[in-house]
Amino acid sequence: MKQESDGIIRVGIGGWTYEPWQGTFYPEGHPRKRELEYASRQLTSIETNSTYYGAQKPESFAKWYEQTPDTLVFSVKAPRYVTHRKELAGAGEKIERFLTGGLAELKHKLGPINWQLMPGKAFEAADVEAFLKLLPRKVDGLALRHAIEARHVSFQTPEFIALARRHGIAVVIGADSEHPFIADTTAPFIYVRLMGTRQGEPLGYPARSLEQWARRAKAWSKGAAPEDLPRLAPDLPGTGKRDVYMYVIGGHKVANPLAAKSLITRISP
Repeated sequence: MKQESDGIIRVGIGGWTYEPWQGTFYPEGHPRKRELEYASRQLTSIETNSTYYGAQKPESFAKWYEQTPDTLVFSVKAPRYVTHRKELAGAGEKIERFLTGGLAELKHKLGPINWQLMPGKAFEAADVEAFLKLLPRKVDGLALRHAIEARHVSFQTPEFIALARRHGIAVVIGADSEHPFIADTTAPFIYVRLMGTRQGEPLGYPARSLEQWARRAKAWSKGAAPEDLPRLAPDLPGTGKRDVYMYVIGGHKVANPLAAKSLITRISP
């Protein structure tokens, strides 16, 4: 999965609790309380959902850490009480509350934090930059990686790319959805959300699409920019290897674990 000169590619799904996954992803009758334990050994990363809907107790983060192998990394969706606001610049107190609320209990298993903006939030350069400045590099001595998921078409501008690069924040590449598709590299890592699985495809996506995303992930991990993706701004100069976080989210959700596992197979040497 990793060569010395490449970044690490991690692939997973959103959350681990979904009724139709019983018998399709989880073995029939698998205990609900052990779903995370099982999912974390089939995938290489998981993006949390529960953190988006409300605060979690430090004990919950500690439990997730204990139930998963050392190789797993969690990407954490920031709570909507932080990001779903008209003025992002005023979110400082709530950002601090979230980041100091037990997140560090994940220790080395903490991956990027996804700050997903509300769909109606339009791009305002001053407000967005003020928000990016509020995102700290560390919490309790633990290094943080931040990604911002813009869901309004006005973010499709080189000015947004420049801001994200200035602060080392990854722009989430949200593919196959109604939201804007922005594929520019803006940070030392890549964050991709694939949202187009569909019913009738045994693996959620056609094989050619899975192969395509696997090739893109490998290119990013080597520090390259896939040539088949549109960009709003010139490529960053060579910055060496990058870690890649890729999640199969939404769409025909029952197929998402199968798509993620298929990507892992295609990416592994």
